[in-house]
Amino acid sequence: MPRSMPDSTILLKAAIKYLEEELMPTLDAYHRFKTRVTANALNIVRRELELRDDQAIAERVRLAALLGHEGDVEALSTELAERIRTGAAPLDQPGLREHLRQSLADALAINNPKWLTR
Repeated sequence: MPRSMPDSTILLKAAIKYLEEELMPTLDAYHRFKTRVTANALNIVRRELELRDDQAIAERVRLAALLGHEGDVEALSTELAERIRTGAAPLDQPGLREHLRQSLADALAINNPKWLTR
């Protein structure tokens, strides 16, 4: 069945482009700031739509390797956090620091990818 609407990320890119390139130059400082905040929020949503599924798959694989069993990402992440909190997962556990670094990088890739290049 053919799609009747463009992909959501394409729609978001078009809205962001309009806000940044056409609307913002016409606004005063207050409304320009508010429009920038709105464009940034839409960019976060766009990046999450583009990246989150692949990130969640990779995170589930890392968590399963660390914990020794399968499960959904949220439950595995909660379990790992509890193990770290109680000391059951020592910080020098093989793979733990890399998992934490990658999880942070994945979050930054969505929230503000500029922070990854600093």
